[in-house]
Amino acid sequence: MSTGGQLIVALVMLVGLVGVVVPVLPGLVLVWGAGVLWAWLDGGGSLRWGSALVLTLLFVAATVVTYLLPARSAAAAGAPRTTLLLGGVGAVVGFFVLPVVGFPVGGVLAVWLAEVARLGAAGPAWVSTRAVLVAIGLGILVQLAAGLAMVGTWLAAVLVT
Repeated sequence: MSTGGQLIVALVMLVGLVGVVVPVLPGLVLVWGAGVLWAWLDGGGSLRWGSALVLTLLFVAATVVTYLLPARSAAAAGAPRTTLLLGGVGAVVGFFVLPVVGFPVGGVLAVWLAEVARLGAAGPAWVSTRAVLVAIGLGILVQLAAGLAMVGTWLAAVLVT
């Protein structure tokens, strides 16, 4: 792949890293997709496909952890699965109502409202909502670390070839 092509891959990965923190873009998907596309378009080979495999494993692991953290954290705070399901519905609705920040806002608001309805008071509902917020923040950190590891893997493969 030409230097210009590699620069485009690097820029897409950089945009992906920004997308991990700013919930407008599918951040980790962009980082992973750019790396796998590079391996494919650059003619493959064991080093390129090996790096694509590492990128895929990092992507899958980070995605699983990102979705498991809020569920486990909310359960530990006493919230039932229905609260998390309603949080997911709220996130989807929020995504369409408030295009840029609606996904996290809608999800957290739905969790809080579900807990207020379940517990009958705002104070106790905040405990489980805060646990979900902390877990979402940790999930973002996990995705950012995985994204940086993916970029590092790709960069090492580029430098070796």
